[in-house]
Amino acid sequence: VQLQASGGGQVQAGGSLRLSCEHSGLTYGSYALGWFRQAPGKDREFVAARRLSGGSTRYADSVKGRFTISRDNAKNTMSLQIDSLKPEDTAVYCCAATRTNTGSWSSPAAYTHWGQGTQVTVSS
Repeated sequence: VQLQASGGGQVQAGGSLRLSCEHSGLTYGSYALGWFRQAPGKDREFVAARRLSGGSTRYADSVKGRFTISRDNAKNTMSLQIDSLKPEDTAVYCCAATRTNTGSWSSPAAYTHWGQGTQVTVSS
């Protein structure tokens, strides 16, 4: 299994970014992909997750309405659209894979495969 996040950058508050997680080696019917972020000095935080097949999605309350997780199975990609960026969104964003029959998708402990992160920096 391989996961690679990309698309980060430096943007001004109010702007948008689209992050992508390219994945390989996952069985579509058995996995979900999640996005997490970690700001300096803070714990890793769940952002959003979606099944590779089917429509189930999860969002952290803090990002609902601004973040949208979507998939393109033809390209083996799970994307995270981030709108109305705020300085507090500054963090390293990572994607990870979990089996769909595990417990909470919001818990990092449920994820068995992690990709390297991509830095998002939002200036005020």
